[in-house]
Amino acid sequence: MIILYFWRVMLGITNRELLRFLKQKERFISALVRPLIWLFVFAAGFRATLGLAIIPPYETYILYEVYIAPGLIGMIQLFNGMQSSLSMVYDREMGSMRILMVCPLPRWFLLICKLIAGTAVSILQVYVFLIIAWFYDIQAPEIGYLSIFPALILSGLMLGALGLLMSSLIKQLENFAGVMNFVIFPMFFMSTALYPLWKIKESSLLLYNLAHYNPFSQAVELIRFAWYGQFNQSAFIYTLVAFIIFMSAAIFGYNPSKGMMMKKGR
Repeated sequence: MIILYFWRVMLGITNRELLRFLKQKERFISALVRPLIWLFVFAAGFRATLGLAIIPPYETYILYEVYIAPGLIGMIQLFNGMQSSLSMVYDREMGSMRILMVCPLPRWFLLICKLIAGTAVSILQVYVFLIIAWFYDIQAPEIGYLSIFPALILSGLMLGALGLLMSSLIKQLENFAGVMNFVIFPMFFMSTALYPLWKIKESSLLLYNLAHYNPFSQAVELIRFAWYGQFNQSAFIYTLVAFIIFMSAAIFGYNPSKGMMMKKGR
């Protein structure tokens, strides 16, 4: 009975987030417009500068649009993780999150449920993006549409856990936009989402090191290899460890007796 109760709570939270996302059509459209602009507009200019891009699994040169498609998938999940953390801050200020937190369930379980719900929303956005990209002739191998699913789960959990950690540190909703930009843009531009790592190394060794140890880069590489049916073990381990660290810090931050929530109350 206890397991069934936990399962019903998880389904309820997940369904609530999915319904909220589907009803907010502006959020759904904006989640797709951003990566599509990069794919259809900016990629053309970058391709004129870079020519063809190298893809790590096969060490062959391909069109630049095909190379950055996994990076744009990572962008979708990164922005969704930040949007989910924004909803956490909003719910906390409006009171609905407080009601959820006082229910007779472990707080860590409720946070994991919110994380799973946010990850499910991001995966839905990714596959809609892939359908649109398919008509633009940006296509993965047939196995790629299935093999990226586990990679999307882990990368979505890692980036969503980062968002949860941020939401535990932000005191007011007004401060969220500045903090979000401070995190999103450095993580995105100092990564392998847009440029191969060897190309970054030619430009700057410091930027190369920052991009190499950037958790978002590892998540993108995990997706990029899975896109071609490959498994990147180092990226998988790095992303998994980053998820554990971010999630543990978020759970500590939401602990009213130890974490940041107690400091805010003071």
